[in-house]
Amino acid sequence: MQLNNVHAVKTVDRVATELGETTGRLHDLAISMEPEDGIIWVYGTEEVEVLAFTPFGVETLVEMIAMERDRQA
Repeated sequence: MQLNNVHAVKTVDRVATELGETTGRLHDLAISMEPEDGIIWVYGTEEVEVLAFTPFGVETLVEMIAMERDRQA
């Protein structure tokens, strides 16, 4: 049996603030991500879903942002 070693995630709002990006841009980038890329949805009691990222997911986003900037340069 494989156990998940993720012990914490960060919401899209928190990651956007840390990376100096907008939540909209991160949502756009996250469209192409899969759960194995470090993206998850968190569901609360009020039927509100929140996009969240594992530490690996944040790394993936940073790489995607860098690749996008390189293409534009």
